[in-house]
Amino acid sequence: MPRQLVLPEAVDATAFRLLNEWQRDFPIVARPFARIAEAVGSSEDEVLVAYRQMMAQGLVSRVGAVFAPRRLGASALAALAAPPERLEEVAARVTREPSINHNYQREHRYNLWFVVTAASRAQLDEVVAGIERDTGCAVIVLPLEEEFHIDLGFDLKQGGQERRARRASAAGEPIALANGDEGCRLPEGDRQLIAALQGGLALEQRPFARLAANVGLDESAVIGHIEAWLVEGLIRRFGVVVRHHELGLEANAMCVWDVPDAEVSELGRQLAREAAVTLCYRRSRVLPDWPYNLFCMIHGSAREEVLAAREDIAARLGLDRHPHAVLFSCRRFKQTGARYLGTRDVANV
Repeated sequence: MPRQLVLPEAVDATAFRLLNEWQRDFPIVARPFARIAEAVGSSEDEVLVAYRQMMAQGLVSRVGAVFAPRRLGASALAALAAPPERLEEVAARVTREPSINHNYQREHRYNLWFVVTAASRAQLDEVVAGIERDTGCAVIVLPLEEEFHIDLGFDLKQGGQERRARRASAAGEPIALANGDEGCRLPEGDRQLIAALQGGLALEQRPFARLAANVGLDESAVIGHIEAWLVEGLIRRFGVVVRHHELGLEANAMCVWDVPDAEVSELGRQLAREAAVTLCYRRSRVLPDWPYNLFCMIHGSAREEVLAAREDIAARLGLDRHPHAVLFSCRRFKQTGARYLGTRDVANV
């Protein structure tokens, strides 16, 4: 059984609900925080103060949209093998890059792992080339080929009851992505709204009105766009984006397998249904250095909890008959929301 999550003292019963219940299904209405306040028996101002405090404490990254991978532009997981004595120097160069939203040290010869997002594959390649030039370290780039489960909402209740029920009820067909897919083409006005959305909502009474003013639209048009993008799947989820480490989920491991191509989709589908799995996807191999094509992430409050969950899943699904590795995160250098579009990208549409 998972251990009871030990949350910071500042997280009382109401704050817990604000963190846990609106990671999805955030009210897309003119005054969303008033709607949330009504649900938790509080006032709109109290809810806003609570979210501002949780953001200041680092418990919340932002409130806003999580966009579907590669629907807007190009993205890829990448890694390099930094000499141990230069790890901090190399990590600092990677972190400075605006296109990098996650940058972690992991336990492997490839010890620095990061996510690159850009408006196009050409821009992504430019970012990677710049990192290689400045650090002298070769980068392996692992594009997403098939997505089985990508959400990164965290059910903070013991045992993940809500997540388990959600997985059991989801049909969850994998989504295949063609190599070189750079996302959908959007009108300039839509791209401007997406660029403004990337940083999250303002924590005020009418955040969609503020967003609308920033991009020259009216409030109802912004709300309509967001609702439509949620239905279309361009926005994966809209709500509170928590920072798992600060909330007590201090251990996480990237678990990888080298699965025959004919079997990877079915095994990925099965793996994605597991409540302990927070991410699951197929990525390109980079031979001979990186033979693995099936990935999942498992988060927990302690290393032994993550390992126990991984061993249980692997035994039941027969995963470890394939070559495999477990890469625990040991240091977080950067964790922000993905930014596919910047000012230059919008201006050049």
